[in-house]
Amino acid sequence: MTTRRDFIKQTSLAGAGLWVAPQVSFFNSSPNEKVVIGIMGSNSRGFFLARMYAQIPNVEIGFVCDVDDKVIEKTVAEIEKMTGKKPKSFKDVRKMLEEKDMDALVIAAPDHWHAPAALMGVKAGKHVYVEKPCSHNPAEGEILVAAAKKYNKLIQMGSQRRSFPKVIEAMQSLREGIIGRVYFAKGWYANARKPIGNGKEVAVPANLDFELWQGPAPRKPYRDNLVHYNWHWFWNWGTGEALNNGTHELDVMRWGLGVDYPSRVVSAGGRFAYKDDWETPDTQTITFEFSNNTAILWEGRSCNGYPGEGAGRGVIFYGEKGTMVIPGGDDYKVYDLENKLIKEVKTGLQEAEATNTMGMGEKLDSIILSNFIESIQGTSQLTAPISEGHKSTLLPQLGNIAFRSGKTLNCDPANGHILNNKEASKLWSREYEKGWEMKL
Repeated sequence: MTTRRDFIKQTSLAGAGLWVAPQVSFFNSSPNEKVVIGIMGSNSRGFFLARMYAQIPNVEIGFVCDVDDKVIEKTVAEIEKMTGKKPKSFKDVRKMLEEKDMDALVIAAPDHWHAPAALMGVKAGKHVYVEKPCSHNPAEGEILVAAAKKYNKLIQMGSQRRSFPKVIEAMQSLREGIIGRVYFAKGWYANARKPIGNGKEVAVPANLDFELWQGPAPRKPYRDNLVHYNWHWFWNWGTGEALNNGTHELDVMRWGLGVDYPSRVVSAGGRFAYKDDWETPDTQTITFEFSNNTAILWEGRSCNGYPGEGAGRGVIFYGEKGTMVIPGGDDYKVYDLENKLIKEVKTGLQEAEATNTMGMGEKLDSIILSNFIESIQGTSQLTAPISEGHKSTLLPQLGNIAFRSGKTLNCDPANGHILNNKEASKLWSREYEKGWEMKL
């Protein structure tokens, strides 16, 4: 008889570009097996995830890790109130990963922590759910793909739309030719973010362990406009709007076009809206060309929320016989070449909360979280495995490299590697604080 511990140890599934979410049991185990989770980074999105996972049957939030004492206190109190059981708390994820009864690590820390923590997780024998982007740079994504195989563990990236039932249906319709051959996709994200000002170097708040917060990143002084959210706009820790939000639309567009790695990447943009410490573009376009004669365009507007197609985010697919619009959530419309609406499918769950930094909404977000748990229990297969997550994260990473280098990137369509450009290739990886290097 397979014990729970043996089952958790041996469970691993490889996924690749699924058009549907299979409901097949691959292992001799019961879906009633309890899965014990540790949450890393429980402010904002992490707090939302902790609450969501706590509501899934046979899931226990056993451990909570955050570098901010106030955040830990808030999260532990909330989970204890919800479940009647107080999770054990940590500041250092390395200590939390020593817990033998922890089956899975959920990562919602800042971007520079995503890949290093995920690697630590699988090396410690844990399955991993990591929020997008799965990595800070392309080299890290490749390491995670290799790590999932080497350590025989699941790594799921938080690409919620891969689990949305109507989006899955839309992708299947594209594959079946509802608009003919699809040759171009356009995606967008629009918000009305305010300036972050010019930060001052001040003393680190007593409740924050800034040394651990920086973790793998080279050390920079603490500034009063950095934590908890504005790190997104600094290259040392964040990845800009292209990865903060563009990853979602680029994932759907890559999925719909049936492409993996681009052959050419061009990007333009800048910090146009305000003059402050914000380093990444607040306005950006990225164009990708693929070797199967298709292309993608993504547009990001962080500081002007005027919607496209009536939505703050979404994607449009253009084909030989018509057009498909997916306006950010779990619904879509199909038009013929005369722009006549021929099909409209609305979500049966909830309207997406497009610019909510906490999530798309509980009913929609809960699907991918349940999929992760069911995959650990052996009753399903990951809808957003790291093999796909890396490819979709790599697209905006290449866009940022093209922007930062000011060069058009020619890439190997077999793996996305940059060709004949030493300057741009330097941004394929990053420098780490000494002792924090990622080692497979």
